[in-house]
Amino acid sequence: MSDLYNSIMAGLTEAIEDAKGKTSLKRRTVTVIPVKNYDASEVKAIREVTGMTQKAFANYMGVSDKTIEAWEAGRNTPSGTASRLLNMIEMDHNIVNEFPFVKIGK
Repeated sequence: MSDLYNSIMAGLTEAIEDAKGKTSLKRRTVTVIPVKNYDASEVKAIREVTGMTQKAFANYMGVSDKTIEAWEAGRNTPSGTASRLLNMIEMDHNIVNEFPFVKIGK
């Protein structure tokens, strides 16, 4: 039999023994931090730290420039993936340089 087959069978055997209480497999708990809610001033502050215009920041975030305008004016708020990306930028401002989806000329 192949090494892959043997590996799969060993894993299944371990899982069955664990289910029967004959052995205890290592377990770990994964906790996902909830998505943060951002207000207008926070969005603007994060954008300004990046040094990007609203248009460049919109391109980086994958949204329209009107969306960034609305977020910064408080007419709308980011959610889901946009909030997660804002949180990543807030935690590490250099991330926009490490993952340069938008090139800013000088």
